[in-house]
Amino acid sequence: MIFNLKNSCVLVYLCLCVQYSLGSVSVADSLLHVILNQYHVEKYGLLLETYPVNPDQQVTYLAEGSEQKKGQEVSFLWPYSGMLSGLVALYEKTEDPKYLALLEDRILPGLELYWDQTRTPYSYQSYPLFNGESDRFYDDNDWLAIDFCDLYRLTGRKEYLDRAIALYEYIYSGWDDLLGGGIYWCEQQKTSKNTCSNAPAAVLSLKLYELTGQETYLERAKKTYEWTREWLRDPADKVYWDNINLKKEIGKAKYTYNSGQMIQAGVLLYQATKDPLYLQDARETAAGAYGYFTRVRTTPQGEKLFYSNMPWFNVILLRGLIALYEVDKTDTYIQTMKENVLYAWEYTRDENGLLGNDWTGEKNGKYKWLLDNACMIELYACMSEF
Repeated sequence: MIFNLKNSCVLVYLCLCVQYSLGSVSVADSLLHVILNQYHVEKYGLLLETYPVNPDQQVTYLAEGSEQKKGQEVSFLWPYSGMLSGLVALYEKTEDPKYLALLEDRILPGLELYWDQTRTPYSYQSYPLFNGESDRFYDDNDWLAIDFCDLYRLTGRKEYLDRAIALYEYIYSGWDDLLGGGIYWCEQQKTSKNTCSNAPAAVLSLKLYELTGQETYLERAKKTYEWTREWLRDPADKVYWDNINLKKEIGKAKYTYNSGQMIQAGVLLYQATKDPLYLQDARETAAGAYGYFTRVRTTPQGEKLFYSNMPWFNVILLRGLIALYEVDKTDTYIQTMKENVLYAWEYTRDENGLLGNDWTGEKNGKYKWLLDNACMIELYACMSEF
């Protein structure tokens, strides 16, 4: 490879942060600036999907039957949303106005390029509008609405609450009575109802209940939680399956983020209602997820226990684990993730200072996905507490 001046500056900046405590904001801050430098697309003020650009890139996470865009100039919404989450976390942990300014001056203007007012209810679509109409996903909008709730809580600025409520209305437009309720995954492909669209909708409803005091949000959260628990919780280990289609066939893949959101929803429901059954659910799913998703992996530094899902999924699991920790002080699950990300930071960054999707470093390739790095800003910021 050609080690250019830009890469040299990036690594010098990272070296300045070598004396960090795990998860410190200095690590999150250093990664934030690496991403903003490496992925920046000057033409739009947005970010690349991968760095370096993969000439053969074809995204695999769109809805079945949707056009798989090749050669796109910027990232899809999902990876970009990780930058919003990361900056919200950094601002919350530090109260440093520079993070709020960066969020409002750079990230939110870019996010508006995905905002679709051509279809109602309004929401974010999966690719910027300058490329025309693209699919809209209920789960993409869940994550953003949750961030806007947190932004409102931190700043008191009503426009953030208004945007969260607008997204809530869009998300629940994806609920119908088939299968007794539940929210679909994709507006344009209503073939399945997924944990990833319902569990965060419950979390969102509970955050809106906390912010507004309106009982409607609490009741909607209960209904969404119970529907997801009824249809998609594996009774054997209390870990959540991915989806159920309209033929009542369950997609039994398991991902950390689905269980993580149900853990968080369970804790928030317990805090709102004092019903111990919600807390018991959260504890059972946390224990089940730890048993299901951790694996002993062989590394150059010896055998270590790692969470096996992709980084962003694990960060969403962490949200649930932190919520549970705040109630019962169980930190075993968090400490394992802490050890994982310490290893990733120390041993797996590439020559550009970027992380891959395998914290052991064994399977990391040349092209580093934006989401695999953006999500780590939130993770390292949150880990500063532990």
